[in-house]
Parts: sequence; structure tokens; C-alpha cells
Amino acid sequence: MAKTVKANLKMKIRAGGASPAPPVGSTLGQYGVNMADFIQPFNDATKTMKGIVTAHITIYDDRSMTFRVVSEPTDDLIRSKLGVQKGSGKPNTEKLEKKLSNKDLQEIAEAKANDMNTDDVEAVKKMVAGTARSMGVEVEG
Repeated sequence: MAKTVKANLKMKIRAGGASPAPPVGSTLGQYGVNMADFIQPFNDATKTMKGIVTAHITIYDDRSMTFRVVSEPTDDLIRSKLGVQKGSGKPNTEKLEKKLSNKDLQEIAEAKANDMNTDDVEAVKKMVAGTARSMGVEVEG
């Protein structure tokens, strides 16, 4: 018999940096979950990653949980490659001066490939390019 889901949560946490302090402790505590069952496995799973990652946590009625980790958001990767603080406020009319090179696009697509629902890196490149365009960033090539 399948477990009944009590809550689905998303938390942005620094990779390898989960602790009982907020936001982890206060969020999981309200569902009566043992925080140690999340903190140590999360830190072990993300010790090779960098930056802020997103944890998708499913909490069940019996106070057990499962989680999966999604790497750094695509827009953060694009901004860090370009060295800019934010995208354009009007991406259709005002473009950023810096352009995303094909090499950078390939690197970001390879980094995000594990998080996407496809194994085709070319399809992931199209998704990353779409995110870049929505930020007012032109893609070379």
C-alpha cells in the first residue's frame, strides 16, 4: 500500500550546508520530521555541488520523507557566466550588452542535463537558450 503524502516542499539550501537552523529546522519541525534524517543525507548528497540548490522534499503521514536535489537554477548559472547581477527588466526591447557564447551554453546545458526530463543535451541547450532570451541575453551562434 502506498504511503499518504502529507506535504510537498521546496527549499533552497546552500549545497552541503543544511543545519537544524532555519529554514531547514523550522520548516521540517512543523511536520514532526526528524531533521537528522534529512540533514546528513542532504549534506552527503550535495558535498560535491556548489551554490544554492533546491531540495524537493516529500513528507508522508508516518513522518518519513524522501527528497531529491536539483542543482543551481539556470538563471543563476547564466548570470554567473556573464558576471552580471540581474537580467533585463524588458527582455524584448532592452538586451544586455554581454552575450552568452556557444561554449558557455554547452557548459550550462551539461550541468543542467541531470535535472531535466531528457538525455538529449541539444534539447537542454534549447531550454537554456530560452531562459537566456527571457533574461534579455542574446546567444551567439
